[in-house]
Formats: sequence, structure tokens, C-alpha cells
Amino acid sequence: MAVTATTPATRPPTATSRTGAAPVTAALILLVVALAVVDITQGTAAVGAPEVWKALTGRADASDASVVVASRLPRMAAGLLVGAVLGMAGAALQAVSRNVLASPDTLAVNAGSYFALGLAGATGVSLPLLASSGIAFTGGLAAAAVVLGLSGLGTGTVRLVLAGSALTLGLTAVTEGLLLLFPQQTEGIYHWNQGSIAQNGFDGVLQMLPIAVVGLVGLLLLARRIDALALGDDAARGLGVPVRATRLTAVVLAALLSTAAVTLAGPIGFVGLCAPALVRPLARRFCAFTRTRGNLPVVGLTGAALVLGSDVLLRVLVPSDVAVGVPTGIVTSLVGAVFLIVMASRTRDTAAASAPDRLHIRSRAVFLTTTAVLVVVLVGVVIAAVLLGDAQLLLGDVVNWLRGQAGQTTAFVLDTRVPRVLAALFAGAALALAGTLVQAVTRNPLAEPSILGVSGGAALGAVLLVTTVPMVGSWSVAGGAFAGAAVSSVLVFGLAARGGFQQNRLVLVGFGVATGAAALISLLIILTDPFNAIKALTWLSGSTYGRTLPDIVPLAAVLVVGVVVAAARRTELDLVSLDEDTPRLLGLNLGRGRLGFLVLAVLLSAAAVAAAGTIGFVGLVAPHAARALVGRQHARVVPVAVLLGAVLVCTADLVGRTVIAPAQLGAGMMTAIIGTPYFLYLLVRSRRG
Repeated sequence: MAVTATTPATRPPTATSRTGAAPVTAALILLVVALAVVDITQGTAAVGAPEVWKALTGRADASDASVVVASRLPRMAAGLLVGAVLGMAGAALQAVSRNVLASPDTLAVNAGSYFALGLAGATGVSLPLLASSGIAFTGGLAAAAVVLGLSGLGTGTVRLVLAGSALTLGLTAVTEGLLLLFPQQTEGIYHWNQGSIAQNGFDGVLQMLPIAVVGLVGLLLLARRIDALALGDDAARGLGVPVRATRLTAVVLAALLSTAAVTLAGPIGFVGLCAPALVRPLARRFCAFTRTRGNLPVVGLTGAALVLGSDVLLRVLVPSDVAVGVPTGIVTSLVGAVFLIVMASRTRDTAAASAPDRLHIRSRAVFLTTTAVLVVVLVGVVIAAVLLGDAQLLLGDVVNWLRGQAGQTTAFVLDTRVPRVLAALFAGAALALAGTLVQAVTRNPLAEPSILGVSGGAALGAVLLVTTVPMVGSWSVAGGAFAGAAVSSVLVFGLAARGGFQQNRLVLVGFGVATGAAALISLLIILTDPFNAIKALTWLSGSTYGRTLPDIVPLAAVLVVGVVVAAARRTELDLVSLDEDTPRLLGLNLGRGRLGFLVLAVLLSAAAVAAAGTIGFVGLVAPHAARALVGRQHARVVPVAVLLGAVLVCTADLVGRTVIAPAQLGAGMMTAIIGTPYFLYLLVRSRRG
């Protein structure tokens, strides 16, 4: 049965059978037990099932017993606890928000905890586990409150994903900036953020277990009120249920459960989304699973099976010495990404994609004035970017360099700095133009390459080469980025094209592809050697460090082609962005036109990623600001958006390498910090509209 993204409740009101729940529950218990048994027999040490049995019965030698008791049993217990609490947290969040995509991942709970712990670590204060749990709880709860407040309760499946992914990107960028600024104080937080159930003893499990019990008991006591919310707010109030207080309490308890898991094992992705979704078909069949008190334990068992199953599968498919370095969270994120893509591709969404903001057409004088001001600003930013940095220069130094008369030191500085400035300039312009094309074709004002997974696919292709091919050249990296972008765009736009690029399917598939690409990138970085890992992480931060003139040649070529095509087909862009019928009435081949513009947007995004790494939100902010300044005619939007994108990324690169010089922050981090508040503002504005 297809999944309906706008379902008002996460569980159906009726079921076809009043019996059979007990055998299903028993089967789940047996599955979890079997996975737990297999899990404790796997590892790098030569301790198989016979040695484990001897250790459990007290007949093993000291070394085997130490492996089982200090490592494998705690890992298995952590997998059970983490999977169970994440599954139940996701079920509670979906029930009170009446949104099938609500989970600790999509509500940015993990990112909020990551940011809070990074901020605490930057102070240099060493905290015990329980205190860290409190900090993580505060950060996760605050992030969930922001996302739920922006997306609304019971409405906006796409809005929830957009708000959650935007806030996650912004918080992660700030946190990774703290990690770069305070490497000693925040040591270990990056690895923690990948999510791993590996434990050294039972201390962590025993400390988090009471927190999980409190959250579970609280949800069970609140079960009747949560069930009433499924009937609708008015019906729940008619039954005497305090709707607002019930929702707030349930979200706090779900955040408490998520915090227990995050503190113990780091973010284990998508368990809170997948476990309730897997149980939902059972609830349509068995009455016992339609109520919260019967549903939560089954969802908890399913979550435990997902985590343990991922851990077992990883060690079956990958050699033990390699698997020990791969966090469980990466595996669950990959599974969750595939699950989300399948769910989105089967979603029945009757809502048509909306047109971009219908702003008043500005006068020609406004357009010319705006363009002139932006050109002046861009020239000023470029001059500042060339002169400022870890070494300060004068305009005379630049003139001498252009004449070939500069000193050795000055020539070295400008030989390395000018290509960086050009890379930032061209990357910003390319991403802005790509965002303009994507928003026009999809008629979705919140679409842009990084949110739709195109930039993630390009990053995956480039990182694959950076981490596997020694001394890879810039043209090869560009080729890898183009290949990755092509694969991800075919997947995203191919699935979204069914039904006319409807917002739900497009955004959900893009979110799933972006998440899967991020998980694969993390896997490549973890498995490669430290030197390649540092190169990949620096490149992923959106850094222009080390760029040379040959590195930006592909980007410059694609940008010139993109600007020429967009200018020549500006009228067609206007028609495509209107509706489905008008272009066809005028004889325009809508399918071919869309495909051409999307291919161009993919090429622009891939070229920008290859030259400057992953830089988010430029493709969203620049087109929106351009339409606000000069109206929505693409003859005016395209040049203004290109100028705005160039100014934004060039400024971000300048700030990132001068504010804390000689240390540097990537331009991608700076644009995420700038773009996240603007993106959230657009969500608020569109909700009010």
C-alpha cells in the first residue's frame, strides 16, 4: 500500500484483526534474541560461540572472559537500549505531531545535541556522562522545539523535513567550526557524532538505563492522551485532554529518550523513522498495536532489531578488522536513506508544486540600479579578498604582480590567493544560477541543489577519488563530482518527475539521497588513511584552500555556458515557472525544456562542488533575494542572482580566512551559518502566507 505523506495520524483508527498480536510480538522477541546472540559472537578477537558460552558459564580463561564481559556484552546491551529508545521516541513524536516523518533525525534532535556538546567541549570543561546527557538533552530539545514550531503540528510533511535539514546543516556547520577552532578541547566529538554502539564496560549502559526507563514510563502514563490526539485536536479537547500540555510533555519525554541514546552511542540515524514505519502495517492489521501502550513496546523491539541487525550485517559483509572502525550509525543512516527514498517514491501526493513568490514586477530603473550596486559591491569584495588574509597587501603589489615585477614573497601570496578568490567567485555564481534554474523548473521556491541531494552526490563522487586515488588531479576530481551529481540527479529528478515534480516527492527523495550520500562520505573518510581524511574534510567544509588556476577552468567554462543558455532561454524559464498548461498552449515541449534546464543545473552544481567543495544555501538565498529585489522575470533574476551568489561566497571565503587568521574556516561553513536563519525565515513567511 502506498504511503500517504499527509496522513493526519501515524496509526489508523481501525484494524482488521483483534487477535494475532501475541505471536507477532513473540516472533519479534525471538528475532531480537537471535540477533543479540549472533552479535556477541562477532568481533576482532578469536572468540567464537564456544568461547562465549564458556565465558557466560564461568568456564572460559581470563582473556576470553574479558573480551566477552568488557566489550561484546556491553556492545550488545547498548544496541538493544539505543534501538529501543530511538524507536519509541520516533513513535511518540509521530503520534503527537501527526506526521509520519517526525523522528529524532528530521527534528534535528541529534544536531542540537551535537552542537550543545561541542559548545560545552569548547569551554575545556570535562564533564561526567550524566552531565553530558543533560547538556545533550537541552540542545536536542531546543532544536526539536524550533523545528516543530516552524513546521507546525499536524501539517507540512515537507516543511518539517526542510526545517529539520536546514537547522541540522546550520548547527553542524557551527559545531564543526568549533571543532576546528578548539581541536584539543573538542577531541573525540567528531567520532562520537558518527554513532557507534561499541562500549568499554557496562558503565554507560547502566547510567543511561534509568533515563530511558523514566522516558518510557512517562510515555506509557501519557498513552491515553496521545491516543486521543489521533482523533484530532477538537475531539481530544472534547474528551477533556489538554492538547498543548500533552504535546509538550510527549516531546520532552521523546527528547529524553533520544538523549539517552545519543549520549551513550552518538547519533544512530533513522531508527526513529524506520521502526514506527515498519510497525505501521502491523497496526493496520492488529488492533493491539493501534494503541500507544501496545504500540510502543513493539516499536522498541523493532528499533532494537534494526540496530543489532545493522551491527551484525556490517560484520558479516565487512572483515572484522575493518568493521570495528565503521560506526553503526553510518549503516543505519544508509538503511534509513533507502527506506525514505522508497517511501517518497510511493507517496500519493495530490498537491501541485507551487509557483515561486509572485512579486510585483519592478521597474527597469530598479533593476539597473540594483545591478550597478551589486557590481560595485562585488568589485569591492574581490579587491578586499585579494588584499586581505594572513599577509596584508597593497594595490601596488597587485599591479606589480600583474606586470611580473612583484617580489618573491608577494608573488607567492598572490599566486595562491587569486585562484582562491576566483574559485569562490565562480562557485557562488554557479550555485546561484543552478538554484534559479531548479526553482523555476520545479516551481518550488524552497528547492536548491544541496537540499535536493545533487550537491551531496557530487561531493560523494569527488571524495571517492580524493580518498582512494593518491595524488588525484583537479580534472579527475571534477570528473568524479560530475559523475556523482549525474547519478544523484537521475535518481532524484527521475523519481520526482512522476506526477510533475510535486513538492513532497521531490524534497523527500532529495533528502534521502543527500542523507545516503553523507553517510557514504563519512564511511569513506573513516576507512581512508588520516592524510586523505584531512584532505577530504577540508575540501568538504567548502574550502578554497590550495586551489590553482587549472582547478577553476572547468567551473569557468560551465558557468559561461550556463549564463549564455539562461539568458538566451529567459522567456522559456518564465513560462516553465508559471504552470503546467501555459507552456503547452504556447507550443513549448515542457518535458524537454525541464530536462535541459535540470541538466544544466546539475553541471553547474557539480562544477562548483569540484572547485570549492560543498557550499550550501547559496542556491536558495541568491534567487530569493534576486526576486525580492527585481521581480520574477528571469531576464532580471538571472544576472542579479549570479552577482548575489558571487558576492555571498566570496565574502564568506574572505571572512573565513581573515577573522581567525592564520587559522581558517571554510566558505561552506560561513554560508551555512548565514543561510540557515534566512531559510528558516522563508519557512515562517511561507507558513504565514
